[in-house]
Amino acid sequence: MNPAEWLARTALRTPAAPALLTGERVVADYAAFARSAAAIGAALRAKGVAPGDRVALFAGNCVEYLEALYGIWFAGAAAVPVNAKLHPRECAWIVENSEAKIVIVSSDHADELAPVLPPGVALIRLDGAEFAAMRETAPLAEPAPMSDDDMLWLFYTSGTTGRPKGVMISCANILATALTYFVDVDDVAREDAILYAAPMSHGAGLYNFMHVMRGARHVVPDSGGFEPQEILDLAKKLRNISMFAAPTMVRRLVERAKAVGSDGDGIKTIVYGGGPMYLADIVEAVEIMGPRFVQIYGQGESPMCITALSREAIADRAHPRWRERLASVGLAQSCMRVKVAGADGAKLPSGEIGEVLAQGPAVMPGYWRNPKANADTLKDGWLWTGDMGAMDADGYLTLHDRSKDVVISGGSNIYPREVEEALLTHAAVAEVACVGRWHADWGEELVAFVVPAPGASIDPAALDAHCLDLIARFKRPKAYYVVEELPKNNYGKVLKTALRDRLAKEK
Repeated sequence: MNPAEWLARTALRTPAAPALLTGERVVADYAAFARSAAAIGAALRAKGVAPGDRVALFAGNCVEYLEALYGIWFAGAAAVPVNAKLHPRECAWIVENSEAKIVIVSSDHADELAPVLPPGVALIRLDGAEFAAMRETAPLAEPAPMSDDDMLWLFYTSGTTGRPKGVMISCANILATALTYFVDVDDVAREDAILYAAPMSHGAGLYNFMHVMRGARHVVPDSGGFEPQEILDLAKKLRNISMFAAPTMVRRLVERAKAVGSDGDGIKTIVYGGGPMYLADIVEAVEIMGPRFVQIYGQGESPMCITALSREAIADRAHPRWRERLASVGLAQSCMRVKVAGADGAKLPSGEIGEVLAQGPAVMPGYWRNPKANADTLKDGWLWTGDMGAMDADGYLTLHDRSKDVVISGGSNIYPREVEEALLTHAAVAEVACVGRWHADWGEELVAFVVPAPGASIDPAALDAHCLDLIARFKRPKAYYVVEELPKNNYGKVLKTALRDRLAKEK
């Protein structure tokens, strides 16, 4: 079904409930939110957008982003949210590949994007007079009907191994993700609020559905992004705040809370995912801020919905294996089947490392016009995630690394995350990322890029000794590169491709 129907229903049920907020300021209640979305849908129809067409969004976080999304769905079209950090030429490629008829763009991108857009694509400024007029159009009476198989969201992957691929996310995928959230991640009440501190073009934006269903508030910080002190202040004032955050964002928020003596008062739930959360970081997070955390594991290909580690499991310190469970990504979400398999797709015994496979209604129907990628990724009804992991006898899945990140040195597999976990327990290390470096005899060897803790200096011999206390000798890094910061995308995920590129230039 069309999720715009959820918005229409909530507007009928609780029209005066606050819906869209910029900082503490209420911009629209649910009646106004639904009316704007229906008007934008009507305006898009008048501009030639038909059900099944694509409309791109190239903007940072703002309340108008949600109005535009629901306007696209009111019209029965598919949204193509584009990462706001991309170069305009990269956005133009996505617009062309998706065959979007219209791109709605913020003014800071518009002037650079306009000359590189494909011919015939209309550009509408999200903060301009044309969009304002669209919001005042006579609204559609109801959302266009959409079936379970209709594409709702066309999400383009990061493209670290070439051109990005368009992940087709259907109405059925979104329904499965939304309903499973209530079972496996967190419940939502009308007095709650979802805070968009991470990009709405990615996973954070997908959490709007659950909060629209329940008539909760949608809050975009005044900064439009992630500022730890701003979040702590907003939480105290608005109360019952939930948010999605990458592990690096959690770390920064906890560091700020610790510095100012805050326990995260006003924050209900922080759902984290999108990269490895190191054990030491989540242990400290719970110590500082209490049981406010839930972990999810998903991909664009199965949005936010493969496994989940519950609030209770994260806070539990009584279970004899609590550390192992805390280092995991939890159990299969209720709508999903998950297994760890060998190259032949056969399930491996508990504890053995293999590729993580997922199956269920949250898995994409396929990539946009990319049969080769479909054949490589969707096999015998299973999504081959490219992530390496192991599952214990109780069903808890622990990720080791992306298959492409595994370092094979002299025929032995080294999983960088295991080494990173060990190094992060050293007091001199603030952040670390390990990658493989070419070696004439061994094929590859592991090296570490290390960000020192404030006031600390890096002693390679001391880090070597520390590693030897915790992991096998052959796994320890063969070199340490001291850096001021690690390269990251706008979601806070470390870009190991950039580190490998740096090493390649040294050859």
